Amino acid sequence: MSNNIPAGDSPDSTSRTSAEVAALKSDVIALIDEMSETLIDVSHQIWDNPELGFEEEFAHDLLCDVIDSAGLEATRHAYGLETAFSATAGSEGMEVGVMCEYDALPGLGHACGHNIIASSGLGAGLAAAAVAERGGGRVRILGTPAEEGGGGKVFMAREGALEGLGAAIMVHPADRNLPTMACVAIHRLNVIYTGKESHAAAAPQLGRNALDAAVLGYMNVAALRQHIRTDERIHGVFTDGGDKPNIVPARSAMSWYVRAADLDRLEELRPRVLDALSAGALATGCAMEHEWLDPPYSDMVHDPVILAAYERNASALGRVSEDPLLDGPVVGSTDMGNVSHEVPSIHPMIAVAPRGTSIHTEEFAVCARSEAGDQAVIDGAKALAATIVDLWSSPS
Repeated sequence: MSNNIPAGDSPDSTSRTSAEVAALKSDVIALIDEMSETLIDVSHQIWDNPELGFEEEFAHDLLCDVIDSAGLEATRHAYGLETAFSATAGSEGMEVGVMCEYDALPGLGHACGHNIIASSGLGAGLAAAAVAERGGGRVRILGTPAEEGGGGKVFMAREGALEGLGAAIMVHPADRNLPTMACVAIHRLNVIYTGKESHAAAAPQLGRNALDAAVLGYMNVAALRQHIRTDERIHGVFTDGGDKPNIVPARSAMSWYVRAADLDRLEELRPRVLDALSAGALATGCAMEHEWLDPPYSDMVHDPVILAAYERNASALGRVSEDPLLDGPVVGSTDMGNVSHEVPSIHPMIAVAPRGTSIHTEEFAVCARSEAGDQAVIDGAKALAATIVDLWSSPS
């Protein structure tokens, strides 16, 4: 693929010349080529050692060690989270935050490709750090744990992780090169039903079946799904359904994800979901407890100016973005959405898998450690690093 990254739009009165921008971009591209073996090795090691959210000790230490060896000083266990980190470079100018995610999925490992997000962000951040003083800008590499439902970025933001940033950027693997991901708001919900145990054969009339309550609640939500907006989603799993068939279950539990286009729509949908679930308890004579888990995720606001710069740089590498409407957008939720409501942000997608391969599948997990996945690490790092140069060079 070509490395002829465009210099960017015409500068304003505070900008660097096109030649200076082109030289900086050429340098960050060369730096990423020099560290390509290290970046791919980091990606493979994280893939080989999948860790759930807030438990990413191996990935945290590995990424921090590489940052330290590059001459930066990684702040470990940052912003009140054991597996978060940060590293900064540059003394003046616009500060750009590069987000690294590295948590895995239970049972599926890196089926969302966070090993690629971590290593491409690492490469972009280190390359930018090496030219920060000459480029007149600053960069902050942020290790953000527990994207898969834990909300690491939200907790970090509450502790000041986003303060002073002019932009926040990252790239996410997918089956296509896309400018955006259709990121919707989400709130996680845990539900517990409590009934009364009894012998299922000898005295069923004395029991109150908490599993039946959960099943009826699930069916009620299934009926509700017919009458919600096309951009809303509700999906759940049973996490407890009793112990033995001959004991009337006195306890059952479920975990739910409730999604809507934005937090306002989510606020309208949440009580409808609770009503459907509560009806299961009412019908069976059981009690129901529920907990909305902190934090909710916001929808994603994609900054058009930063996105245009990224797309120019990615296109120069052969990563031309497709129209998300051709085969439908990639829909999901991310705590990067919360970041985008505080700092101008982008969340583009980079192809690592055959078209039609869904994230969060075994097939996608294999692709995240494939040759295509490795190429995405390098191309993603280059496109992000070149975009940082653009932001430094024309901060207005």
